[in-house]
Amino acid sequence: MSDDGDQNPIVSETALDWDEYDHGDRAFRRKQLGAAAGGDELGTSLYELDPGKRTWPRHYHAGNEEAVYVLDGELTLWLGTGDDETEHALEPGDYVALPSGPDHAHEVEARGEETARFLVISTMNEPDMSVLAERDVAMLFAGGAPGNYDDRYISKTVDLNAEVDYWDE
Repeated sequence: MSDDGDQNPIVSETALDWDEYDHGDRAFRRKQLGAAAGGDELGTSLYELDPGKRTWPRHYHAGNEEAVYVLDGELTLWLGTGDDETEHALEPGDYVALPSGPDHAHEVEARGEETARFLVISTMNEPDMSVLAERDVAMLFAGGAPGNYDDRYISKTVDLNAEVDYWDE
């Protein structure tokens, strides 16, 4: 994330502006705390999510582990896919570990009447593949770890059912 050894490793979230995302029911605010503090191998983002809104589509990573820690408000977490999907009510103080792989596909929605605030922590390995579990597509990226869009030299969303022969020219 940062090669600047002089960067201050302490950051106040109040000094950062929100990045806002609005895709209908998927509308949220995010501050990338880890990047702002110069983190290299561990990312942390603060999210705000209004009641009834969701963040990212249900997904899992092939190369990174994530975690969620609830600060304020209440969330619904959907974990897994298909017949193995479970639903969990999360409240302040709850922590969820999300190792890589399809068993840990996840999606959150704010429930209740308050805006939810929570941290998402992630290892920052690249290259990585993030699979959108309900759409059977994957985002492939390299050159920039999760959340680092500027340095990526590969950033493609592809159909997992499309296949070409390795040896075809």
